[in-house]
Amino acid sequence: MKYRKLGKTGLQVSEISLGTWQVGGRWGDDFSNRNADEILNKAVDEGVNFIDTADVYGDGLSEKAVGRLIKTRKEQIYVASKCGRKLDPHTADAYTPAALRTFVEDSLRNMGLETIDLIQLHCPPTDVFYKPEIFELFDRLKDEGKIRFMGVSIEKVEEGLKAMQYSNVCTIQLIYNIFRQRPNELLFAQAKRNNIGLIARVPLASGLLTGKFDHQSSFTKDDHRNFNRNGEQFDKGETFSGVDYDKGLAAVEQLKQLFPNVNLPSLALRWILASDEISCVIPGASNVTQLQNNITAANDGELNAIQIEKIKHIYEQFIKAEVHQRW
Repeated sequence: MKYRKLGKTGLQVSEISLGTWQVGGRWGDDFSNRNADEILNKAVDEGVNFIDTADVYGDGLSEKAVGRLIKTRKEQIYVASKCGRKLDPHTADAYTPAALRTFVEDSLRNMGLETIDLIQLHCPPTDVFYKPEIFELFDRLKDEGKIRFMGVSIEKVEEGLKAMQYSNVCTIQLIYNIFRQRPNELLFAQAKRNNIGLIARVPLASGLLTGKFDHQSSFTKDDHRNFNRNGEQFDKGETFSGVDYDKGLAAVEQLKQLFPNVNLPSLALRWILASDEISCVIPGASNVTQLQNNITAANDGELNAIQIEKIKHIYEQFIKAEVHQRW
């Protein structure tokens, strides 16, 4: 496992880390403590030292699983969680320092921790980025020893650019993959200038970039790839990266033709890690096999300039017009 600096936190984190959305649900599987524990422990066995969770994943069950991991391992493991999505309705007006403090303290209890290494606003409405009192709260939480660092998880590039104006924002978590290339323009340059750690989520476009789906593929009713394709429950961009399913399949077929002997998930992860501005990528895993495949991808070697140019061409041909300016 290779490690990279997480922006101005100074933490050295595994470039392939672990996101626990799948562990907590919304992917069609019931939560299983045993499965969660197996995935988390195997990740640490393989050198993963950065775990990303959220209070809404499994309504706290994911955080509790992370807490069990921390208690039973001696390795240095950095825990990132997120807050804000429990607000109902999820509006900018609902974001108050008091509400967010409660969520952070609930997360501490869920995980049995005294301090969360990184707490992130969980894709708040854009107007929240114009509420300085929200960001000031996290300075107080840091002074109280409840968090070490704060960051934001965003949907739109513009939100990331605004977040960097707050001095206590250390990280930005964003959707970045072969189907969502816009961030590597202005956002990456500004992040580098401001020493912001970038955490790439949804690296496989909700599984589209695994190359395993076709027009006959189906998803259970509780899987967001079934019920959120048009943004019915949360931002459309979180499901298949906002790409029309049929167009995504066409782009994947082109990838298969241009890279006939290459493992597509490995290609997708290596493409992300080709950007030095990325601190880590956080693919999820529903089982240990998926986890292992993700981790070994980084050992398949770096992409060359010709490969990167081919991927850019596919994006421009199939995807760019639909998603580039939206997020």
